[in-house]
Amino acid sequence: MSTTIAPIQNRYEFLFLFDCENGNPNGDPDAANAPRVDPEDGFGLVSDVAMKRRIRNYVQIARGNQPPNAIWVEHATNLNRAIITAHEQTDGGYNGKPNKDKVTAARDWMCRTFYDVRTFGAVMSTGANAGQLRGPVQIAFARSLDPVLSMDVSITRMAVAEEVKGGTSKAYVEWEAAQPEDTIRTMGRKTLIPYGLYAAKGFVSAHLAEHTGFSDADLALLWEALVNMYDHDRSSSKGMMSARKLIVFKHIGTDGDAAQRAQQAKLGCAPAHRLLDINADDAVVHITRNCDLPRRFSDYTVQVGEAPQGVEVIVR
Repeated sequence: MSTTIAPIQNRYEFLFLFDCENGNPNGDPDAANAPRVDPEDGFGLVSDVAMKRRIRNYVQIARGNQPPNAIWVEHATNLNRAIITAHEQTDGGYNGKPNKDKVTAARDWMCRTFYDVRTFGAVMSTGANAGQLRGPVQIAFARSLDPVLSMDVSITRMAVAEEVKGGTSKAYVEWEAAQPEDTIRTMGRKTLIPYGLYAAKGFVSAHLAEHTGFSDADLALLWEALVNMYDHDRSSSKGMMSARKLIVFKHIGTDGDAAQRAQQAKLGCAPAHRLLDINADDAVVHITRNCDLPRRFSDYTVQVGEAPQGVEVIVR
């Protein structure tokens, strides 16, 4: 990746705690858009795709959707348009049959232009070929700390949306006047959970950052997006969703030799599960439920201890 901005030099893991009150944190299309739930134990789930969408949305509004922080995966767009543009903006233009060097040049242009390509990687071989990239930032499915109750709630819609013969505004007025009041109201349904506290586990690779140009500035924007994204994603279906705590583990190394310490910082000084497992015997993070039926974040106590040697803990 040819870039004038240095990529990150440290490996990171992060634990992101967020909650949902009286809303649907992530609808499941295979279950009539009901909240995602693990069918074996009833714990709530939120997909990585849902979280990455909200990171993209925040970056888009916070940085004006302009390079180098434009967003490639936008709502209702054709992804191939940007790939064609990448070829047109690099040496040689687009001739329909790009060689390896031309694919590399287009891929680098995509990285320089789009924040989400640098961050999450991308498959850019869907039309004009700009290659594929595995992104340095990966996020696993979030899981609730306790089982959640998925509720199906009836609601009344005080209007209808019927097609009326004639199609003019006068025809619609006459149709409304001829209907009994009860026939122009309908019933609907909403699905929600009363409350759920979720934990998402994330990973940031310094080695993969070298291929995309993911920099310290990009990393700072990732933390900013995680902390603020739900405040810019309000809807009636989501209820009250809030980012509660972001716990970042930065690998810094332990060796007295600077070169060896830098290598340790890239490779890491502890396994990811040692840092991210909650409530294990040697866990860094312990979360305790303070009541039998939690309904707010204050019903939990979050304790962050010391990380293994060579790892710095940052709580946001």
